Amino acid sequence: MPLDQKLLEILACPACKGALAYRAEGPEALDCPACRKRYLVKDGIPVLLADEAVGI
Repeated sequence: MPLDQKLLEILACPACKGALAYRAEGPEALDCPACRKRYLVKDGIPVLLADEAVGI
């Protein structure tokens, strides 16, 4: 189930405060194109911890 559009509008990258892009295919995630980090969405909840981000 995709994340709510209103939630996506207010979320920001915890590392650089940039906008996040929702990624539904593959592992569901939020990508930050500015700092090239990927934050996974687990059980419908975005894990926005810089320590848990992976590079893209």
